[in-house]
Amino acid sequence: MRADTYADRLGPDSEFVDVAVEVFRLLADATRIRIVLALRDGERAVNDLAALVDRSPAAVSQHLAKLRWGKIVRIRKDANRVLYRLSDEHAIRLVVEAIKQAEHTVEETPGHHV
Repeated sequence: MRADTYADRLGPDSEFVDVAVEVFRLLADATRIRIVLALRDGERAVNDLAALVDRSPAAVSQHLAKLRWGKIVRIRKDANRVLYRLSDEHAIRLVVEAIKQAEHTVEETPGHHV
């Protein structure tokens, strides 16, 4: 019997492939990408996020609920306010890499290569 290694988790037969697909589905929305980017510098309230991503607080709340369900964001209650933050650094890394990949489709020499 061989020991489980991290490399085993990254193979094509990984048990996490289907869950990774769900993570990409959660992030496959411009508003959610903008929310993740807005949260990269720390926690924010719904109204702050709504202003930053130019959406209504109700719409942002719905997106945050999905991101929370997917464990991409977490909450902290502060008296009457609910503050949202990224659960860990992985979501922002995914979004940053996706934006860098997008730069490759638009620019001959992407800004991150300069």
